[in-house]
Amino acid sequence: MASEKILESKREVVAEITNKLKNSESVILFKYSESTVSDMQELRRDLKNIGSEVKVYKNTLVKRALDDMKIDLSEFLEGPNAIVFGKELLEPIKVLDKFAKNHKNVQVITGIIKGEVVSIDTIKEYASIPSMEGLLTMFAGGLIEHVKNLSVALNLYADKLGEEN
Repeated sequence: MASEKILESKREVVAEITNKLKNSESVILFKYSESTVSDMQELRRDLKNIGSEVKVYKNTLVKRALDDMKIDLSEFLEGPNAIVFGKELLEPIKVLDKFAKNHKNVQVITGIIKGEVVSIDTIKEYASIPSMEGLLTMFAGGLIEHVKNLSVALNLYADKLGEEN
């Protein structure tokens, strides 16, 4: 039988996982088999730059933490998995998606966004959303088009008034 010390350390890990799940806007579960240490260090560094992190836990401990939160991901908790915990919604998803495209051995499985389990398709949709800078650029481009059309119309109107005089 497991000693009390081992059981207490497992309870602490489950509490840590539960805390991270509750404090994360996005949680992404992915397989990382055959990834090198340097690959995982690269991912950790990229995620750290945006205030997110990747962790590897025993599947049984993750399952207990998820059970405490009434979330069922047991069908995905087989083999070596890693979890990305993101305080923001989009940026961690984008970083992991970009990393997975460059490293074919990384496979995104499922995720939890704002406490709801989502499919891989939903995660891919989130990953395809342009960044805030990209959205602002598109918005500014749309505004400039209207201003340009207005200036052309005003110029034509001014020319027409000039011809009448």
